[in-house]
Amino acid sequence: MYNPQLETFLRVADAGSFNKAAEVSYITPTAVIKQINLLEADLDVKLFERTHRGVKLTKAGNSLYNDTKYIIQYCKDSVTRAKNAMQEDTNVIRIGISPMTPAQILVELWPKIHEICPEIKFRLVPFENTPENAKEILANLGTNIDVVAGIFDETMFELRQCAGFELSREPLCCAVSVQHRLAEKNTLTVEDLYGENLLLMHRGWSHHVDSLRDDIWENHNQIHIIDFDFYDVSIFNRCESSNDVLMAVKTWTSVHPLLKIIPVAWEHYIPYGLLHSPTPSETVSRFLAAIQTVLRQ
Repeated sequence: MYNPQLETFLRVADAGSFNKAAEVSYITPTAVIKQINLLEADLDVKLFERTHRGVKLTKAGNSLYNDTKYIIQYCKDSVTRAKNAMQEDTNVIRIGISPMTPAQILVELWPKIHEICPEIKFRLVPFENTPENAKEILANLGTNIDVVAGIFDETMFELRQCAGFELSREPLCCAVSVQHRLAEKNTLTVEDLYGENLLLMHRGWSHHVDSLRDDIWENHNQIHIIDFDFYDVSIFNRCESSNDVLMAVKTWTSVHPLLKIIPVAWEHYIPYGLLHSPTPSETVSRFLAAIQTVLRQ
């Protein structure tokens, strides 16, 4: 997976001596020196300053030292992941999680799901919520990730080639900085938003959000709508630093510690549930059926 001379390089750097590194490696000092010389020749970089007191990393060596630890650990983790994939239990549900797609709802439902399907296990798969990742993951649900919890509508199914299982209808709320004048309120009226900049996802992302947009344009044009393209941590940071208001849902309460999510007295909602492949596996189908049973109870 990686050049084994890198491990010898780390041992020499940690020991500060070829002799001490040789003792740890159970090889001769000559063999250690040969490996380091070969590594320096292959990289065309001087890694150590040799002195009569031992060796000391050069600037290049110090840079490589930090990267090498990462490279070796990453390679070991890659092998572990490969072995896990080979031995993967077909009864495992792989749940994709990110700040905008937390798995809390599944954690809460888990005891009752387990009663119905005791053979099913959860595996959390963290991912970075970027436009590229979202598109790739949702279009390939069932490959590395089976389900993702989040808000959705039929528009997303068409754009991302996935399906959804609705758990609830979540009220569209507003997120504000804890320093914002509205943060002292526990509920908002539409009039409270007059004079504010309201960050909304661009038209076409969700017809539920488009309905809110049309309502504001037609009946509350004192609210200034600002479009943005994607929900990630940066838009929450923008809301906190700019003092703008951000459309949000309660499930995002823990995304940013300096934002408060407040319900608004309007009749605008969005489906919240589990996104999955249009052709789910037998295990995922049993899992979704178990959730249906739990929700009916």
